[in-house]
Amino acid sequence: QVQLVESGGGLVQPGGSLRLSCAASGRIFSINTMGWYRRAPGKQRELVATITGGGSTNYADFVRGRFTISRDNAKNTVYLQMNSLKAEDTAVYYCYQNLRALVFDVLRTDDYWGQGTQVTVSS
Repeated sequence: QVQLVESGGGLVQPGGSLRLSCAASGRIFSINTMGWYRRAPGKQRELVATITGGGSTNYADFVRGRFTISRDNAKNTVYLQMNSLKAEDTAVYYCYQNLRALVFDVLRTDDYWGQGTQVTVSS
């Protein structure tokens, strides 16, 4: 039905950059808020950034000025550009999309999550 597929994680040195992508597929009618969360080892999941359907963005204090969230509605995709990466950014990053889609022939609005992608910042 609806699937979110993430890509772009990996190993990078401190100060480096990565770009995460999260593409939704399925019988999608519209997408509202998109966002990224992360979970570091031994820590709770935390919000990284969100972007509304109108393009308004919100960032956690610990990434503001370093990360940029964006979206391509034609591709049902949300991106996270991560610059000036630090060791403490190491985590599994999860995307989500609140979208309206046909699921088993029923039109409904739900939150959908990606499978997670590992980002490791280390020298």
